Amino acid sequence: MKFSIQLSADYPDKSYGGDRVYQDMLAQAVLADRLGFDSVTITEHHLMNCLMMPAPLQFAVKIAAHTEQIRIITAITILPIRDMRVFAGEVVVADIFTEGRLLLGVGRGNFPYEMENLGIPMHETRERFDESLAVLRALLNEEEVSWDGKYYKFGPITVMPRPMNPGGPQMMMAAVNPDAIYHCARQGYHVQTTPQPGNEAFLRDQVAAFNRGKDELGGSGETSLTLLRVGFMCHSEMEKRERIQMAHSFLGRFENVYGGPGFVDNGIVRALPRRQPIDQLAKSLLIGMKQEMIDKLAAYDEMGVDRIIMNVNFGCDPHETMDSIQYFAEEVMPHFAKDDECGIVAA
Repeated sequence: MKFSIQLSADYPDKSYGGDRVYQDMLAQAVLADRLGFDSVTITEHHLMNCLMMPAPLQFAVKIAAHTEQIRIITAITILPIRDMRVFAGEVVVADIFTEGRLLLGVGRGNFPYEMENLGIPMHETRERFDESLAVLRALLNEEEVSWDGKYYKFGPITVMPRPMNPGGPQMMMAAVNPDAIYHCARQGYHVQTTPQPGNEAFLRDQVAAFNRGKDELGGSGETSLTLLRVGFMCHSEMEKRERIQMAHSFLGRFENVYGGPGFVDNGIVRALPRRQPIDQLAKSLLIGMKQEMIDKLAAYDEMGVDRIIMNVNFGCDPHETMDSIQYFAEEVMPHFAKDDECGIVAA
């Protein structure tokens, strides 16, 4: 099983400065590269301080310039808000500038506050995404592409420069519903998901759907399933309780804009009360000490999850977050490394 750090900006205090937020995230990427993580993951969100990253491809290029081998995943870039004729060229250039380390995660957008303020009604996002994806794939695979659809109409064009590899970088699809996961895997896409209710039975359904689609695809078996979780390595029970409380508050802000009322004040997302009891939430988070973390991850590994993305940015001190990343790499990752993988390099 592989591991990734989600570089998701949490920016509750404007006085801290966006420049410092992104410096912290870049430092996490550099550390993750040195410690042997498989990848770092970049979210995309606009007009809010929660998961704040309006320029994922630009940040991917910045990370590549400061790291040596770590993969860089956009999870996800939002297709319906873009013109694919422009975005296709940006993807090709980002793939070149990241020296082939880009894994392009795409999705339709799931924050109503964000999408509707960008002029995209939520009820249109699925249809817009499907057509946008088809246009993007055509532009990356073919020359002199024409299109006559609902949202795109254009005559023959060729995106330049051409991709380094046929079809451009590998793609990852964001999907939660098991049926959607099945169809993505069956088409050969990498899949990122999350068992949002924290329900193990639902997660098993997601994994089973992915495996069914992958089996029907056949071929080389390169398609992978990635699971996103809020996570943090702790040194004591007291620290664990503090981190769980912080995650509980963070998720109150997240749920406000994810299917909630979308209360945002001058770019700051309000934290709303959560119905889920905090002790129930704690069971579904990857927050804990060494052995507890290993046991939880072993269950995911046994199910067949290929990669875990840990969201470590939910309000913790930047130095403590760096310590958590290193602690996880040195004490947990070796338990899931294959015999032929390199060891961990201490900072």
